Amino acid sequence: QVQLVESGGGLVQPGGSLRLSCAASGFTFSSYAMSWYRQAPGKERELVAAISSGGSTTRYADTVKGRFTISRDNAKNLVYLQMNSLEPEDTAVYYCGANGISLYLTPRYWGQGTQVTVSS
Repeated sequence: QVQLVESGGGLVQPGGSLRLSCAASGFTFSSYAMSWYRQAPGKERELVAAISSGGSTTRYADTVKGRFTISRDNAKNLVYLQMNSLEPEDTAVYYCGANGISLYLTPRYWGQGTQVTVSS
């Protein structure tokens, strides 16, 4: 049974930082590209960042480049999203996704999401 469990969301002030984690199980994690998406109220789900199976290749949405960093630990079946210089526009539910062979694919599996709220 595939499971993706996100954690680390919460309320943070503008300019602050958060680190999201996603714990994966039920599939061969090291063979999957992984990604983070987000969905704000009234908006479509959008890609935030993605990482290749080995971790050597990453891609980011233009809106988060230079502020967010995606990484992974294949020994622990974890993927992370370090978010710095957070802005109110980053407020959304953040979802972990397991893409499959390519970080350019839409995720095959999804987590339940974790809420990130950026507000003073």
